[in-house]
Amino acid sequence: MTTQTDPPSLREAIASMAGKLDRLTELSRAKYTNPYRTVEWPAELDPETGWFFTPELSSLYGTSAWPSDETAARRLAFHEAANFFSLNIHGEKALMEGVARRLYRPDLAEIADYLHHFLDEENKHSVYFGGFCRRYDKVYRSRHLPFVESADREVSDLLFFAKVLIFEEHADRYNVLQARDDRLHPLALFINEAHHADESRHLVFNRAIVEALWQVYSPSWSTARLAELRAYLGQFFVTTWREYYNPDVYADCGHPDPWEVAEAAWHATAQRQHRRRVSAKCLKFLLSTGLLAEEPADAF
Repeated sequence: MTTQTDPPSLREAIASMAGKLDRLTELSRAKYTNPYRTVEWPAELDPETGWFFTPELSSLYGTSAWPSDETAARRLAFHEAANFFSLNIHGEKALMEGVARRLYRPDLAEIADYLHHFLDEENKHSVYFGGFCRRYDKVYRSRHLPFVESADREVSDLLFFAKVLIFEEHADRYNVLQARDDRLHPLALFINEAHHADESRHLVFNRAIVEALWQVYSPSWSTARLAELRAYLGQFFVTTWREYYNPDVYADCGHPDPWEVAEAAWHATAQRQHRRRVSAKCLKFLLSTGLLAEEPADAF
C-alpha cells in the first residue's frame, strides 16, 4: 500500500496514461498514410528560384554572414533545408533504435500499441527527409557523439525519452513555422506539414512518458545522480542546437572559413534570441518538471 508521499510505481504511472494512449493510438490509425503515394517528387529542383527553408529560421539570419544577394540567400536556405532534414534523419534513426529496444519489454508492455505507431510514423518521416536529401542535395553528416546507454535501466529509459522530447520539440517548432510560410516551395511545405501532423501526437506522448518516468524514479535518486543527469541533458540540449550551425552547409555555400562562420553565428545576438524563442516551450517543461534545475549553459 502506498501513502500520499510515496511515488507511484511504474505500473501505476503508465496506467494513468491509458486514456491518453488510447486517443493517440486512435488518431494514428485514423490518419494513417502511405509515404510512397502521398508525395510526387519533381525530377529536379532549382535552389535559386524558390525558398526551401524559411529565411528567418536560417542559422545565419541576422548575422553578418547573411547573404545580401537574394539568389545566394536562397541557395543557403536550400542547403539549410537539407541540413534540417538530415538532422531529422539522424535523430529519428536513434529514436527508432531506442524505441525498438523497448518494444514489448514486460514493464513497458502497456505502451506497446502506441510504440508501434511511433515507429511507423518515424520511419515514414525518414522516407520524406531521405527522399529530399538524396534526390536534390545530400544527407549531411551528424557530429553528435553516440549516446552510451547507462547500465542503470531506470536512468537509461528516462534519458532516452527526455532526449527524444528535446530533439522533437525543437524540430517541430521549425515544422510549424515553415508549414505556415507560403513563400516555401510546395514540396518543402508538404514535408514540414506532414512531419508536424504526426509529431503533434508524439509530443503529447513524449511529455507524458517523461513525466511518468520522472515521478517514478527521481525521488529515489541521490543528489549526485540527479546532478549528473541534469548536466547530461543540458549538454544534449546545447549539442542539439549546435547541429543547426553546420560548417558543411557554409562550406557548400562557398565560405572559405566555415568553422569560423559557424562559431560567429552561434554567438550572434540575433541567433541567441532566435534559439530562446524556439526553445521556450521545451525549456519551460524541462524546468517546471525539475528535469533541469536551470537553463543549459551557453544555450542562449
